[in-house]
Amino acid sequence: MPDSSPTRLLFICSQNRWRSLTAERLFDNHPPYQACSAGTEPGARVRVTAGHLGWAEIIFVMERRHADLLRQKFPEELAGKRLVNLRIPDKFQFLDHLLLDLLRERLPEHLGLASGAL
Repeated sequence: MPDSSPTRLLFICSQNRWRSLTAERLFDNHPPYQACSAGTEPGARVRVTAGHLGWAEIIFVMERRHADLLRQKFPEELAGKRLVNLRIPDKFQFLDHLLLDLLRERLPEHLGLASGAL
């Protein structure tokens, strides 16, 4: 019998207030996925931990510097994990329509979804 558990997605940005939290909310009503978000900075709403990385099946970062920081701080936890840079700059507010459009445009290819599926 196939595994019916949801695919666990982790979204990372700096402060976990706008970009990664918006991405997490995008998956609130998508049962095949379970999404969580965190930030890399000390003042983040939720700061990324080794536990987050261990839980996640696919890790999405908003900028290259987030990936670099994760590789430096958590090399063992990232071993064998899929790490995707979405290349989304820090210029959007929470649930900004342009941010949602970018996420809907860039995420499907990494999740094996048809364009417009989100």
